[in-house]
Amino acid sequence: MRNRSVFAALLLSAFAVIASAQDNRVFDWTPANSETIPMEAASLHAGRVYHPASGGGNMHVRIESRYPVTVGMAWADEWNSAMQHPDAPPHFSFLCVKENVTNIIYECHLPSERPMVITFRDERKPEKPVVSTIGAILGPGVQQFISPNDVHIQYYSWSCVNNCVQPCFEWRRILGEKYQITSMPKVYSLMTPDHDGQELNVKIKSPIPLTVALLPSHLADQVYDKTVSLADALDKTGCKERGVQSMSFHCSFNVANGTQTLLILPDIDFPGHKKADVEVETVKCVDHCELLDPQPNP
Repeated sequence: MRNRSVFAALLLSAFAVIASAQDNRVFDWTPANSETIPMEAASLHAGRVYHPASGGGNMHVRIESRYPVTVGMAWADEWNSAMQHPDAPPHFSFLCVKENVTNIIYECHLPSERPMVITFRDERKPEKPVVSTIGAILGPGVQQFISPNDVHIQYYSWSCVNNCVQPCFEWRRILGEKYQITSMPKVYSLMTPDHDGQELNVKIKSPIPLTVALLPSHLADQVYDKTVSLADALDKTGCKERGVQSMSFHCSFNVANGTQTLLILPDIDFPGHKKADVEVETVKCVDHCELLDPQPNP
């Protein structure tokens, strides 16, 4: 019997990409492909092999059968071992066993990433005894010339059904520079957040300790013009670090925070010429950005 594998759509799948900061997609079980199996009395059939994500997941199928069948999930490696040794008695560990099935939505939680196969056994008794080996159950000897049991299996996948197109976000470098440290604040106008919770990462490497802060641009301008003290400005932001020489720190902003400015200045007086490295990355919308929530009017 031919085994086929499919990557099942599972509820607990893990994603390795940044999807959306305002993900409002709706998911549901949707019909995938189907098959109809003519089964003989007491015969056993394997359907799809499911490959759950790490931590397991769920599967969902509709089963319609002319005569009662028993449905269960078996470990794929145990099933394959039985296929390789058809003359040996089969040893399967079944999960989610359902008996007397003729019409059912069958669901099972697969407990781990270990692959599992869905199996069907015709519950009718054969007209003559059958030796209890997998070869006898699956082989030519099973043909009894009695009415076949047509088992229809409708497979489903866990798919997006509404709001499926979402803004796409990626980390992008927006600043990378080696600059001359002076007693005056170094000011970089960085970005206006395009979505709430926009992440930003700052990396600094300096021979002397620095104060580094992300401030609303109007406030940074006031610090630079000395109309607001640095201490007062720093009290108004949570994204700041003092005494920085080699550090990477992380902040997030909302659209309402407005344009952000990076402000850097030395914590101590120093002789000679010194340079510092600064790098800034942020999560920016790169596709379908028109679907972002509109920014408020200034």
